[in-house]
Amino acid sequence: MKMDLDIWNFLTIILLVFALCTLIAGIFTAYFGAGKSRKIGAGLIVLGLLIGVMWVYLAGMSNVIPGGDENIIVADVIILSIYVIIATIIGIVMALGLFLGAIMKS
Repeated sequence: MKMDLDIWNFLTIILLVFALCTLIAGIFTAYFGAGKSRKIGAGLIVLGLLIGVMWVYLAGMSNVIPGGDENIIVADVIILSIYVIIATIIGIVMALGLFLGAIMKS
């Protein structure tokens, strides 16, 4: 899986991360919120699902996207996107753990 990070990969990762984060934020807002916040959370859930479905649809429309001298297989971009998301989440959790540990000690 040889891929350079070009505009197509970048846009694919942005759409996937935005859909995932919006969905997660909506779930938390709907669960922990009350009244108006709960409605906003439901809207975020719907938005996250719509963008996620759009991402899957666009990824499924073509198996190959243009990528300079060679074509890029969409499945490779999806796998790269998932790797990036996992790495991002691990980095966030590590930084948050360090931050909370430092705050709790002081």
